[in-house]
Amino acid sequence: MIEITNISKSFGGRDILLGINGQFKPGETSLIIGGSGTGKSVLLKCMIGIIKPENGRVLYDGRDFHHSDEETRKDIRREMGVLFQGGALFDSKTCLENVKFPLDMLTNMSEKEKIDRAEFCLQRVGLENAGQRTPSEISGGMKKRVGIARAIVMNPKYLFCDEPNSGLDPLTAVKIDDLIKEITHEFNITTVVITHDMNSVIGMGQKILFLYKGRKIWEGNNENLTHSDIPELNEFLFCNKLLQRL
Repeated sequence: MIEITNISKSFGGRDILLGINGQFKPGETSLIIGGSGTGKSVLLKCMIGIIKPENGRVLYDGRDFHHSDEETRKDIRREMGVLFQGGALFDSKTCLENVKFPLDMLTNMSEKEKIDRAEFCLQRVGLENAGQRTPSEISGGMKKRVGIARAIVMNPKYLFCDEPNSGLDPLTAVKIDDLIKEITHEFNITTVVITHDMNSVIGMGQKILFLYKGRKIWEGNNENLTHSDIPELNEFLFCNKLLQRL
């Protein structure tokens, strides 16, 4: 389980996050939603260690990530998988090499073990025949799948996805959502997704945190999302539904 307590962060005297609290459980797909500039990505960066919050704690199964020794932080990082918004694939490497990269950097596995693991992960995301192709030779949706394969190659306990559907057509976006949900349940991963895609919110949101001007002002799930009496949340939902119809 991941627990965040009283997370606050500012830049240049401007408050970005103001006392964010939340819990994210294994086997559950949790979403962090909100408009542009509400602090979603900053919160994600605080959770994975790219940014250190000025106040608050990020606990991974009770381990305080930002206030632990370096060895504990390394152990937690090894248990993380991250799917970046742009994919962050290496253009000069094949898909197999991209997936294998974390194993090359962080494990003492033999080359055969690394290849076998990378091939298994590619197969799990439906790309068993794409291992020798480069990112320039595959579609945007396939790149996302390679990114997911790389994110799970270390068998992570915690999976973070930053706008996984960005730039994808609606049908491909649904397939990526379904894949993330399947992997979360299959491997009992604690999954946190940053998104503004309403189809994802309705389809994946077992737990949802809504941020507004740096504060969490609503928490719930996809079943009670549309019954909110929070004006800011209702406006966000209405505007995003309208945009997706255009």
